[in-house]
Amino acid sequence: MPVSSPVRLAVIGAGTISQSVHLPAVQRLGDLFALVTVCDLSPSRAAEVAAKAGAHVGSTHSYETVLTDPDIDAVLLATPGTHARAARAALEAGKHVLAEKPLCLTTAEAGELGALAESRGLVLQVGYMKMYDPLIEVAAAELARLDTPRTVRVTVLHPADEPQVAHLRMSRPADDADLSVVEEELAYEAERTVDALGKVPAPLAGYYRDVLNGSVIHELSVLRALGFTLPTAFDSAELWPWPVEGEPPNLLATGDLGDGARLVVNWNWLPDHPEYGEEIAVLARDGRLRLDMAAPYLVDVRSSLRVERAADGVRHDSTVKHGYDTGFVRQLEQFAASVREGAPVRSGAAGAAEDIRCLQALVAALAARDGLEVGGEAAGEENGK
Repeated sequence: MPVSSPVRLAVIGAGTISQSVHLPAVQRLGDLFALVTVCDLSPSRAAEVAAKAGAHVGSTHSYETVLTDPDIDAVLLATPGTHARAARAALEAGKHVLAEKPLCLTTAEAGELGALAESRGLVLQVGYMKMYDPLIEVAAAELARLDTPRTVRVTVLHPADEPQVAHLRMSRPADDADLSVVEEELAYEAERTVDALGKVPAPLAGYYRDVLNGSVIHELSVLRALGFTLPTAFDSAELWPWPVEGEPPNLLATGDLGDGARLVVNWNWLPDHPEYGEEIAVLARDGRLRLDMAAPYLVDVRSSLRVERAADGVRHDSTVKHGYDTGFVRQLEQFAASVREGAPVRSGAAGAAEDIRCLQALVAALAARDGLEVGGEAAGEENGK
């Protein structure tokens, strides 16, 4: 049910993403949210992060305590991995949910969660913060003015996380965390990966969970926000170098976006690179567009957009004039509007299902390159089911 007062929020998971961006964004939006509790498997880290967030913020290591608290309207799920089980439990407890990506690993889970939220009259929003970047709507409008996109190129430069967050001096997990919960979640994710792909080799299954659903899925959500329809199949896909101990391989894949446009996805693991980079370039008959997305873990860094059109021969740059708030802040504003006013959810379970289908098609192409076949949902997609 919509609420008129600030949304009483519990943040679940006190790790990197919560400390670096979610909690500062919640504090910035103090008129929309009242932070009630910080929950983490480590009681000491939960207490330390809660104390930094505000004198009246409570802490707990028990998710069940959060779900039974009548003074909490909504949960922000910022734990590692997927969030299907935690989201389902929250919806069943009558809580609105903003879940970090990935929401889940199968289209079946996405459908079930979406139906559950709808049946309970609750908000289920996926944390695709890049979709809420203030430049996305500008870029979509500029794309509509270009004639016939031919190539859409997505390039990601992904360094190791540690150097990117060292300046934040975050609270570290202590040795008082209940690791049995983590083991249960890992087992659940392994089962859902089989549901999604069948019994593919372990490295490919891990790549699906960790890289495709952990990073590449963001790029798919941005493509949808720009108005593109995601590929249902990829005609080429490769990983290299494979395998390297402790390091994910790079990815290069191509697929059909429809209307004569081709998608090129290039994801690169560059652990010693100085900073994260993400570029979406659209090459059209009469111009081009380049969108450089803001790096994560930096709450005040903004994206930039450059557009060139042959019709007027003018290059247009857009950055500051389209706002100082990042996608993290904008997605929280949207979540509050959906909870308080019943506003439509832009990044819901249906969109997550589209992204999952696309990633499963990508895995099918990777498997085919090695003479392997996928099973599960991915096999259904391959056979047009």
